[in-house]
Amino acid sequence: MIVREDLRNVAIIAHVDHGKTTLVDGLLEQGGAYHENQATTDRVMDSNALEKERGITILAKNTAIRYGDKKINVIDTPGHADFGGEVERILKMVNGVILLVDAAEGPMPQTRFVLRKAMELNHRIIVVVNKIDRPDARVHEVIDEVLELLIDLNATDEQLDSPMLFCSGRAGTASFSPDVPGTDLKPLLDTIIDYIPSPDGEEDEDLQLLVSAIDYNEYVGKIGVGRIERGTLKVNQEVSVCNYHSDASPRRAKIVSIYQFEGLSRQPATTATVGDIVCFAGVEELSIGDTLCSPSNPEPLEFVKVSEPTMEMTFSVNDSPFAGKEGKFVTSRQIRDRLYKETLKDVSLRVTDGDTTDSFKVAGRGEMHLSILIETMRREGYELCCSTPRVLYKTIDGTLHEPMERVSIDVPDESVGTVVQKLGSRKGELLEMGKAGTRTRIEYLIPSRCLFGYRSEFMTDTKGEGVINTLFDGYQPFKGDVITRYTGSLIASEDGEATSYGLFNTQDRGAMFIGVQTPVYEGMIVGECPKMEDIVVNVCKKKHLTAIRSKGADEALILTPPRVMSLEQAIEYIAEDELIEVTPKSLRLRKKILNTQLRLKANAKLK
Repeated sequence: MIVREDLRNVAIIAHVDHGKTTLVDGLLEQGGAYHENQATTDRVMDSNALEKERGITILAKNTAIRYGDKKINVIDTPGHADFGGEVERILKMVNGVILLVDAAEGPMPQTRFVLRKAMELNHRIIVVVNKIDRPDARVHEVIDEVLELLIDLNATDEQLDSPMLFCSGRAGTASFSPDVPGTDLKPLLDTIIDYIPSPDGEEDEDLQLLVSAIDYNEYVGKIGVGRIERGTLKVNQEVSVCNYHSDASPRRAKIVSIYQFEGLSRQPATTATVGDIVCFAGVEELSIGDTLCSPSNPEPLEFVKVSEPTMEMTFSVNDSPFAGKEGKFVTSRQIRDRLYKETLKDVSLRVTDGDTTDSFKVAGRGEMHLSILIETMRREGYELCCSTPRVLYKTIDGTLHEPMERVSIDVPDESVGTVVQKLGSRKGELLEMGKAGTRTRIEYLIPSRCLFGYRSEFMTDTKGEGVINTLFDGYQPFKGDVITRYTGSLIASEDGEATSYGLFNTQDRGAMFIGVQTPVYEGMIVGECPKMEDIVVNVCKKKHLTAIRSKGADEALILTPPRVMSLEQAIEYIAEDELIEVTPKSLRLRKKILNTQLRLKANAKLK
């Protein structure tokens, strides 16, 4: 057995927005990844366009830092609970983790989730209190909260003695004392070298490499990413691809190319050995959880069991009057191929064929998880319809159970009463309430379905100052029916183009979602009705001209600006009998049954 003293494999885990990607920026700069005078960008690891726009990490990414004669493979992971599957699978590639905690917010729901997963794998933990230069930092209280969290998760004595550092990722400093600011990140790099174990394994034995991530390149096809657990990988080597959880016979393949991570790039290599995290090409039929083995000794490695999805939406072919006008890929075959291709890269996504030939059931971790997939598809040129999300129930011991969320809320003191009242009416169970700096922190246990549509309401109630974070907590017996939407919809009665006269006469009925000259069709939702009923309106109505009425008389009409919804807001808004029409250029809300008479008959039957 060899021990790779020259190598360390570590992942950075934390709650969303606690500064993981910014800290990686500092580590790359400290490790000499940039040459002198090179132009750099903030959050360089967030390479995806959606990641840059939203300021969150969606996909786990690898990089490597040179520190002296040592190489440190660093994996930047997502912090949002909906992308927890990315974190779970990536932890199999490393020997230790850096747990990042915000100096003001302290441990949050996702901090608990990722720390529990790391402890289950017996990884060594380096605790880093980040953003110590925040004006509202409460470093000493956060230290106690981290220790309480470790005790709460039944940490071993060694894990309780984990080294603790104090950093400012933005300034690129680290120190061992909260009262003595550092000058660079060398204390953190030294701690990684000293505390994180070196990878070890049998170099001369048969190959074993567990695939933990998949990338795609138009020139070479699928690229697998994984750590070599045993043996050596070489270019042009014959390998056997097998899966621990599958009974299928091993498949033969040939490694065409190997890449090692160096800074922000991938450098071609001819060989790699135990402990190396590598990319390889040449294996076409490859999925996450597969093991590359020696053909003479196919021994697959067990892959971590990723948590099951808790929410489902139906994706279907767009059948509105505007179908095919804006999208490039519109058929059920194209949508089906794209969705099943996504399951190869995303281990926490489930896709099954729907009740009809042109619909598909897509299950994921949450609204954000599914909305990112929809947004990615529309940017690629896909056109489709999406239903309202619904939770996935389970029958346990003959009783119906539903998924529950642990909700952590930070709000100004004056908003506490409103938030508590709203969550109480949505079957929320208060777990804890206390002060967190200058704000109040409240923890609730609430059914997942009762949170649909609440986020936008929450931001209104807290005047945009509230912070809400959710994390799947488990299944509990069904809590009973609850009403989460108290409004109806304003529905267009005919095809045409919205006129200022039609909108002026309709806006008294409720908030409008469209402006003048917007193309509409019968059954399209054009606004929100404040009552719990749907009203059919004619927004295409024109003022008839007479001898004394001039066409210019319309110019005096004052219209209220329309409420333009984002994709997440639209997903939260729609009811059971409504759909979102998603195209590369537009988002439209509509009824499932577009014809007014047919819709009224269907509603009458349901009643």
